Amino acid sequence: MSARSVSVSGRTVLEDLRELVAALDRRVPHLDRQGERDIARDAAALRAQAMARIREIENEDCAVTVTSSIVEDDAEQ
Repeated sequence: MSARSVSVSGRTVLEDLRELVAALDRRVPHLDRQGERDIARDAAALRAQAMARIREIENEDCAVTVTSSIVEDDAEQ
């Protein structure tokens, strides 16, 4: 698999994860409703997992970029 295909699929996943986080941030819990506390707790956990994955993907993209530029620099010498 090439770095470009990883980057493109990573961007799609990043966009989806950011959209999910934005939707969770927009949601207003109605704690007076039955089961809402559980939903709010689950939403907070899902948001935390999505943010962790976003950070992982961003770090992977940085590593691929650095690795690619190092390989290109070595080839030029």
